[in-house]
Amino acid sequence: MAKSTSYSQTLEQLNVLLAQRIVILDGAMGTMIQDYKLEEEDYRGERFKDWHCDVKGNNDLLVLSQAQIIKDIHTQYLLNGADIIETNTFNATTIAMADYDMQSLAAEINLAGAQIARQAADEVAAQTGLPRYVAGVLGPTNRTCSISPDVNDPGFRNVSFDQLVDAYVESTSA
Repeated sequence: MAKSTSYSQTLEQLNVLLAQRIVILDGAMGTMIQDYKLEEEDYRGERFKDWHCDVKGNNDLLVLSQAQIIKDIHTQYLLNGADIIETNTFNATTIAMADYDMQSLAAEINLAGAQIARQAADEVAAQTGLPRYVAGVLGPTNRTCSISPDVNDPGFRNVSFDQLVDAYVESTSA
């Protein structure tokens, strides 16, 4: 999409496309990342080389530490027929990022993930002449407010509904 295209124009264009045919969504980001066989230092990159805990497995962090890899994966999907790519931000909430003590990076990760995906989509759209779309993605957190993680205390919750709302609002706002 050209940067001058408004959100309403893009939505209208997508609706026309959906009326004409089935659109193709990209595939699994995690398995594509696994193909790169990244190690701890790869996840860290230069910016996080001295981070105080392990970050290997934090695939969302790669939008900051290995942006080119993420862009390459998006581009592969787009060149192989995907109309829509999803941002690499499945776990990019303050709640999930707490596993790596990276809560403060959740918004930045979401913004960077959207920018990388948009850049890949725009480049492939310019190359092919076909519109490409980006879907922002947030998955469930690693905590739930519906059941207790402690079988001995069924009333206990390790996250509140308001904390979940705050985490998703911050991530989607970015």
